[in-house]
Amino acid sequence: MSIQTDIHADTHVRTLLILGASGDLTGRLLLPGLARLIGSGRAAGLKLAGAGAPGYSQERWSQRVTETCTDAAPTATVEGKAQLEALAAHTTFTELDVTKPQELAQLVNSLEGPVAVYFALPPAVSQRACEILEPGQLPETTLLVMEKPFGSNQQSAQELNRTLIRLVPEENIHRVDHFLGKGTVFNILGLRFANRLLEPLFTSEHVEKIEIFYDEELALENRAGYYDGAGALRDMIQSHLLQILGLLAMNAPATLGERDVRDHLGSVLRATALAGDPKASTRRARYTAGTSKGRPVPDYATEQGVEPALKTETLAEVTLSINNSRWAGVPFILRAGKALGTARKEAIITFRPVSHLPMGFKGTDAPTKLRIGFGPDTLSLDLDVNGPGDLYTLDRVTMAAELNSPDLLPYGEVLLGVLSGDPTLSVRGDTAEECWRIVDPILTAWADDEVPLDEYPAGGNGPHGWDTNCTL
Repeated sequence: MSIQTDIHADTHVRTLLILGASGDLTGRLLLPGLARLIGSGRAAGLKLAGAGAPGYSQERWSQRVTETCTDAAPTATVEGKAQLEALAAHTTFTELDVTKPQELAQLVNSLEGPVAVYFALPPAVSQRACEILEPGQLPETTLLVMEKPFGSNQQSAQELNRTLIRLVPEENIHRVDHFLGKGTVFNILGLRFANRLLEPLFTSEHVEKIEIFYDEELALENRAGYYDGAGALRDMIQSHLLQILGLLAMNAPATLGERDVRDHLGSVLRATALAGDPKASTRRARYTAGTSKGRPVPDYATEQGVEPALKTETLAEVTLSINNSRWAGVPFILRAGKALGTARKEAIITFRPVSHLPMGFKGTDAPTKLRIGFGPDTLSLDLDVNGPGDLYTLDRVTMAAELNSPDLLPYGEVLLGVLSGDPTLSVRGDTAEECWRIVDPILTAWADDEVPLDEYPAGGNGPHGWDTNCTL
């Protein structure tokens, strides 16, 4: 099964400015995504500028860009190879302290516009950089590209949005979520709304529950500086998984235009809340020493850079409800965790049992399940059918297909939307605030130790008993 998406677009942005040019995000994700995008023959004529704190240099930046472009060249088109060479040959680097008045504004004004400013910086630094900018200092065509998390709670998200909207209009603000690649989004929307077999069934009348999992085998991987202050709830559920929930649960938009899609996504998230009190509707846990992917993993509390007193969770599960006529009474279970024995990155839609099964059938009688896998994007449908031999015995079969796989890396898809001025796949300000509203009561309850912090060995499937609400 292949759901086609139009990923060709003219580049509107003339210069991409990356703040935090020497950082891990830039080297590991941003530059490879950009190089694959340019190598495909898109984003013609784009100029790249890097900026960072003193200690980095033009030479090191040029080398970093050149190496990334060289790695992308073997799969590039003829036109793309020429564009990669031009990008690497003319990229510039500027020493910059974004927290000093005037410096960032002066740099942006010196570049060929329109300019997209990508804040590949810690969230607190990005917010401070925007706070010291004054209205009118940036050209009106400037785009601001912000990495998650967008704030640390609903109040801080509101403050950040007020800060950004002083500088540029909302349509020029891209709050990027690389989890929402264009392929994933349109695969879900196409599956839901283009199939008569499925479209009418996505209601509380037919669906028993929806589960969204993002279980990783990877452990902390030297990311304590960020992760220990975030945890699984903030890192994955508050952003990525709530966006997937919105796509699975939203009503059909009139068009695939950014306003229609984001209006409907915002509407369903406004109707979403915790299914009960945090004690009954949330669980959290932290991994202890064990083995993951064949490698020994230390106890999370002893990992370098971890502050055990923070009680940061590495596994979180929440049960949400959507208070509208389509989904009333259907639990949405969202779970994300690290250092687990089995990687599961999928949404599972469990349908209600048939109203009547004729007497005489025997064997397996399990609910029909639709599974949508993420990265790679897959689709499978579990059905009960007559088994071989005895026609009275039901057996479980699975119909499977691979969904469209875009030719771009996730950050390439993100950057294509930014460079073409299309905010469809970015998170709108009101939606960012709603996601924090949903999880804020959970964060408060966990901070007050109202919900116990369970433990599980690295490489296991979670604490004992946690699988009681999960479809394995």
